[in-house]
Amino acid sequence: MFMKEVEIAVIGDGQVIYRGEELRQDDELVWMHLMHLIKKSPLGECVEFTPYSFIKALGWPIKGQSYERLRNCLSRMQATALRIQSKRLHSFVSISLIQKFMSRNERNENLTRWQVWVGKEMQLLFDEEFLTKVMWDTRRSLPDGIASKLFGYWASHRKPYPVKVETLLKLCGSGMQAKHFKAELKRALELLKKSGFLEAWELKDELVVVVRRH
Repeated sequence: MFMKEVEIAVIGDGQVIYRGEELRQDDELVWMHLMHLIKKSPLGECVEFTPYSFIKALGWPIKGQSYERLRNCLSRMQATALRIQSKRLHSFVSISLIQKFMSRNERNENLTRWQVWVGKEMQLLFDEEFLTKVMWDTRRSLPDGIASKLFGYWASHRKPYPVKVETLLKLCGSGMQAKHFKAELKRALELLKKSGFLEAWELKDELVVVVRRH
């Protein structure tokens, strides 16, 4: 759906107001790999890559549909507006996930190398630990759903603190009833443990307590 000035669930300090098409977990995968490539470049400079190598890194099939799938993700993220209040940015900034990208030539053919520009503010918001190869391989191994969403949240916390089940329900944007969500949450937590991301997890009344494996 199209979201207009919607406040995104944020746990802890800060605030995010979002405008744009609702993003998918495909977009998260593309964003994570893009951040991995960009961290090697100076802030604000474009990153270049072959679409073949990018698609292969995502684990998508190497075919024309995947090229279009990648282009759609980039286009969706470009057509966004986020107002972000963050201590790390020392301001309340409005920015798009992606400033611009080039993927076709004047004859509407795929370029050999694609180019993407991401604002330096977005680069500053992402911790390098979140983008390690181990983290990337773990995220790719998870199916889309609650587990991958929670991975994205806890990957940005070296020592996660207890959080309410109700808060995680809002964070995941799930339309489930609380009792059904709790059952799916337990399955997701066990999956995160089996993947090697979590050392342990526990439900204490309505609090979720997890320990990350380092």
